[in-house]
Amino acid sequence: MRVYLVIMDETDEANVALRFAARRAARTGGTVHLLALVPRQPFVAFGGVQATIEEEARARAEALVTAAAGSLMGEAAIPPAIAVRQGDGVQVIREYLTEHPEVSALVLGAASNGAPGPLVLHFSGTAGQLPCPLYVIPGAIGEADLDRLGRS
Repeated sequence: MRVYLVIMDETDEANVALRFAARRAARTGGTVHLLALVPRQPFVAFGGVQATIEEEARARAEALVTAAAGSLMGEAAIPPAIAVRQGDGVQVIREYLTEHPEVSALVLGAASNGAPGPLVLHFSGTAGQLPCPLYVIPGAIGEADLDRLGRS
């Protein structure tokens, strides 16, 4: 079974990557893993405040990935695996890929304007070192093209 790993955040390009992965998973009889990243928060001198800030960031990430999972279930009836991890995005993704050798592809969305985004820049530059293929989905791709590519 093919497993497509999608990195979820609040950007349009993450949603495009999710739609592509859902269509590919439905077409290939696969599934989707959703990984939400929680960046480390800057140090705050008061421990209680620090804990509150970190918990709020984690709660936002969990709400985001839960909403994405609901959208995935509505679109393709595929129950995704969900993970929320804190830390440096690149390092967290590499660790996740090491822990989950069943992942068949890392699916990232590129921004429709300007630079493609830090994860796309990093992983496209080191794609030869990944344990799976990297799919970079253009953020400006239209629904019809996305549907055609995702189902082919």
